[in-house]
Amino acid sequence: MKVNDPEQMPTEHWRPGVETRMLVSARNGAAQLCVFEQWVAPGNGAPTHSHPVEEVLTVRAGEAEMWIDQERLVVTAGQSLIVPARRKHGFRNSGNVTLHLHAVLASSIFEATPEGALEPVRRWEAAAN
Repeated sequence: MKVNDPEQMPTEHWRPGVETRMLVSARNGAAQLCVFEQWVAPGNGAPTHSHPVEEVLTVRAGEAEMWIDQERLVVTAGQSLIVPARRKHGFRNSGNVTLHLHAVLASSIFEATPEGALEPVRRWEAAAN
């Protein structure tokens, strides 16, 4: 049995205005889940992309404009958006305070294909033995 302590997990610069802390992934023993949190400065977020698996985005604090394909809505603290696999989606902090997000992907490896890209970006794969 292994306990993961979020306070022991480093945060990393994801892109301008976005800090990410990976909580659960293939790197620390997960087989089917990737769980992370992000802190997003006002006006910043995630550009349109897709994942091969389902994702749940939960706003912990602040508010986010989120989109799936052409549909857009504002998600506020305590609310979640379920993103179906392979659907183009993204978000931006639409408020004036730091947005805190919690995300769960149905895969132990983070894989995302940015809109217009031919190859996916893969992160937090299992460490080499």
